[in-house]
Formats: sequence, C-alpha cells, structure tokens
Amino acid sequence: MPTRILPAVGDADAVRSLTTLLSQLPDAEPLTPVGDSTQLVDTLARLAAESVDELPEVVVVHERIGPVPALELVREVALRFPAVGVILVTGDAGPGLLAAAMDSGARGLVTLPLSYEDLAGRVQAVAQWSVGVRRHLGHGGDVFTGVGGTVVTVSGAKGGVGATLTAVQLALAAQASGRPTALVDLDLQAGDVASYLDVQFRRSVVDLAAIADISPRILAEAVFRHDSGVALLLAPGEGERGEEVTDRAARQILTALRSRYEVVIVDCGAQLGGAGAAAVELADRALLVTTPDVVAVRGAKRTVRMWDRLQIRKAEETTVVVNRNSRATEIQPSLIQKITGTAVAATVVPANFKELQAAVDAGRVDALDGKGAVRQALWALAGELGLVKAPETALVRRGGGRGRGPDRGPAGFRRRRE
Repeated sequence: MPTRILPAVGDADAVRSLTTLLSQLPDAEPLTPVGDSTQLVDTLARLAAESVDELPEVVVVHERIGPVPALELVREVALRFPAVGVILVTGDAGPGLLAAAMDSGARGLVTLPLSYEDLAGRVQAVAQWSVGVRRHLGHGGDVFTGVGGTVVTVSGAKGGVGATLTAVQLALAAQASGRPTALVDLDLQAGDVASYLDVQFRRSVVDLAAIADISPRILAEAVFRHDSGVALLLAPGEGERGEEVTDRAARQILTALRSRYEVVIVDCGAQLGGAGAAAVELADRALLVTTPDVVAVRGAKRTVRMWDRLQIRKAEETTVVVNRNSRATEIQPSLIQKITGTAVAATVVPANFKELQAAVDAGRVDALDGKGAVRQALWALAGELGLVKAPETALVRRGGGRGRGPDRGPAGFRRRRE
C-alpha cells in the first residue's frame, strides 16, 4: 500500500523542491500540496469526517508555513489528528528546536537543504508509526475526528458593555437550535459566566493549561454541563491563577474544544492578555461589543487599533455589536462603523435593563423571557452570525414564530425589524 504524503509548504520554490523529492520515494503517493495552515487543517478535517483511514499517513510541514507558526500547527495537527505522523522541515538542526518539535507532537525532523536519504528514512519511519497507530485505533481509542467547529470570540470595548451577556445568549441560541455548543470564560481574572448562570464548579480552564495532550476524556472532566445543554469551561475562582493560561495553552484548549463541539463561544472580557489575544487570532469570528456612547466607542476604536498593531486581527475582520441602542441615541451604528473601521452587525441590541435585572440578579440569564426585546435581539444576532441550524434560518425567512414561545423569539423579532 502506498504511503500518502501531504506537503504543507507556503514558499513556491520549496514546494517544487519538496514535491520533486517526495515523488522519487519508493511506494510514495504525494498529494496536492497545501499552501497555508488553514488549508491544511481544513483538508485533514474533511478527510477525517469520512474516516480515519482517509487521512494521509504523513504530513510534511515546512518551517515557513503560515499564518499559524509551524510549531503551533504541528501541535494542532498532532492533537486533532493523532493518526497522522507529522514531519517538520527546518533549517535549524539545533537540539533546542528538536526538543520543541517533539514536545509539539512531531514524529520527525528533516533539515534543509533536503537530501533524498534523510527524507526517505524519516518518511518511512513515520509512515510505519502511523500505520501502527491506525491498527490500534481500529480496536477502539480516543481520537478527535470532528470537522472542526466554529469559534466566536466576544470582547468588550470596556468593562460593563454587555460582552458576557452577549456570549451567554449566543451560546444558548446555538445550543437550542441543535448545535452542540461550548462556552469558554477567558476573562481570566474577572469572569462572570458562572455567576450569570448560577453555576458552582470546582474545575476551570486552568485545569487544562498544563496538559500537553487533551484527550476527549480529560476535556469532558473539565467542562460543566449546564441544564440548557451548553458545555461550560469556566474562569478560575482565584483570579491570580489566570496567569497559568498562556497563549499556547489557550490555542490548545480551543483546538480541542472545536474538535468536539460545532460552536465554541469565548468570552474574552475587556482586558487583553496572552490567552485572549490567542483566542481572537484563532477565532473564525471576532465580536467587539460596545454601547453607543463616547467613552465606549473610543474604547472600541482603541481595541481595534491595538489588535491591528499586534497583528492579532485586522479592523475589517472584526464585527462590532452595538448594545443598549435606541433611536434617541446620537451615536448610531453607521457612525460607529465609520469611527472604528470595522463591520457592524445588522442586529442591534435595544436598551432595556428592566427586562434583564431580575434574571441577572438571580443568576439565571438563561431564563430570560423569549418575548423580551433584548433576548430576541441576541438570538437574532446568533442567526445573523450563522450559529444556529438551518431550520431556525428557514423559520426567519418565512416570517413565522411571532408569539409561539421562547425558542421562536428571533424569528418574530426579525420580522418586526423588516
């Protein structure tokens, strides 16, 4: 049986050099190269969704792959697709990089310039290892085979603008539509997700920070299953322990979660740390919640510029959500869009604290009235972001659902808006 080899190389010259050598290897079947980290993970996820046996035995990752750094990419592939052997191609043959590559999950290291003997020997060894792993998995084993869920981060332009409420309601809406959903509290020093849902749980995101290989069993032990069905990964009760969650740990945790859940909502709070920055960079959608007042809008503009300077996320790749909006407000969403240079969600959340006060004080924001304007708006926002399944969207298009109960709120809201 030929060995399937998938090259992941961003440089055109390196692609030609590598594919030429791979095509000369005995019993080798080089696959079409992928040019960046996103394409590699998507390709592997698509193949894994069919069967573990559809995955290539060997993935060759070049050191100049992007946008995710090579070692981070090796770690993600090793975590999500443990039946695939990863070889790192690098110009650095030092023991430090070798140790880092092995810690990340690489099965081999090939140094530049490439040589036939070195590449052939390493590919053969890794392919044999991969075949052995698959033989073992054929008799049962823990392996992530999900196609990869959608990660959405929710950040606040400043404290108190409603980022946590938004994150919670987006997660509830996605779960209620039938999509397995996880809600992560990465506001590590001041997270309030547990308070908003009246949850007491001794485990937190910190318990996963030091684990190099997060298996499905370990992940299941760290999350709390809420009555709504949403899986909660909470912030630590002792805020000072938040420093234990590094950017690398955050990437690894979110990668594990997106392999097990269709939707992963991350509450990043209003303060940017290493873990939050990694989450925003990794996310499929990054939301920035603001209220229509001068101080908050300035905070939103400051955050967007900081993300751009740190090369975390560009302004045009960020979506601003306007909370507590009213027609009497002088600062309207169109002006916020102009000031921040971002996209602004079409769904705005109205100002109606009276609707929220009892639920917030009781720690039961999951029990908001389905006919309430705030809850309807936030669930409609979930529909706008594509976080709910097709039946919910179809219901919105038909204009149905007015006054039919809590789960039909978004449809009625949208119809009134239209």
